[in-house]
Amino acid sequence: MDNNYLGPNKCAILPLSGPLKKQYAKDHNLDFDRLLDATEYKEHYRQDMIQWGEEKRNQDPGYFCRLATEGEGSEKDIWIISDARRLSDVVYFRDKYKEDVITIRVEADLSVRQQRGFVFTEGIDDAESECGLDSGCNWDIVIYNNNNQEKLEDSISKILKRIPSTS
Repeated sequence: MDNNYLGPNKCAILPLSGPLKKQYAKDHNLDFDRLLDATEYKEHYRQDMIQWGEEKRNQDPGYFCRLATEGEGSEKDIWIISDARRLSDVVYFRDKYKEDVITIRVEADLSVRQQRGFVFTEGIDDAESECGLDSGCNWDIVIYNNNNQEKLEDSISKILKRIPSTS
């Protein structure tokens, strides 16, 4: 199989958090680019941004999914939604795109995540915005990203076998 069809000519990463942060920055007159990084600026607004995003989702569960798929990259054949975090996100894509959706969960042990810099923040990292998909979703593929290159490559191979070739 020619794996080049997953390159930038055919494939786009469409994060849901980007449109959320962009709209939040616009509504609150903030620096969008600074909300994308891992600095104190983002952390200062993180709790309020989560609450604001929850309010938007309660009004319209597909709001951020639609924003993501109407923006840059939406013309590509393959979309990778890099940060679906709620069951409503998965339901939206499964309902709208049916059999074209492959759900993939990437997991890593807590110790590995901590080695990579993760620090648990109570009230944020245990909120639905961070762990809403920890249960209740039947994943098509689960990738265990615990620094084992062979297992990671095996998981990627399984993904590539599921993606139809595009012309």
